Amino acid sequence: MPTFAPRTARAIARRELTDAITTSARRQLAEIGPAALSVRAIARDLGMASSAVYRYFPSRDELLTELLVIIYGELADRLEAADHAVDRDDLSGRWHALGEALRAWALQTPHEYALLFGSPVPGYAAPERTIEPAGRVTGVLIALMADAQTRGPLPARTELPAEAHAVYAGIRTVTGIDFSDEASVRALTAWSGLFGALSLELFGHLYRGVDDYAAHFAIMLDRLDPTGP
Repeated sequence: MPTFAPRTARAIARRELTDAITTSARRQLAEIGPAALSVRAIARDLGMASSAVYRYFPSRDELLTELLVIIYGELADRLEAADHAVDRDDLSGRWHALGEALRAWALQTPHEYALLFGSPVPGYAAPERTIEPAGRVTGVLIALMADAQTRGPLPARTELPAEAHAVYAGIRTVTGIDFSDEASVRALTAWSGLFGALSLELFGHLYRGVDDYAAHFAIMLDRLDPTGP
């Protein structure tokens, strides 16, 4: 029978305070954006001395990193759940579920969408520990394309230039999957278009040009579907 080390009161208190700090930081994201995120303001919000908060997060950048890890993880959980709710053989259905889940999350938390996929925060460079949770988000699309490719070669939608194989070598290296050039182009086109459509909607660039955003997004998903003919 496995044994578990008891959590100390100090460990519990540290976890609870860390959660309180990141919750306050997420409220700031919604109100003032990531560039203005302030450890001192969070301390005031929690009724603490700023020095106490700095013991947990010595700088704004470390706090931003923690937020990225948390938010990427939550988004990945949503996308994976949406994908797993659809029959594995329904590739188009999985793509639509992925896209709709992403849009629902973005509309619910546009400030967090902006942190992950909007303009870079001035002076901040995301460290290596954000790569794994961010990779889980793209991993849903990678798994979908891998399943699409196992059904046979994807037909070329347009003729690719000779240098395409070298251009997309990085995708094969990073994923460890021998994706065809066609699969790589389809995946990147779909992913780019998905975030382009969301950003145009969220940041108000479709105003007066589209009367029904949900219907428009569904049409975009149909057009961008990387699994179809």
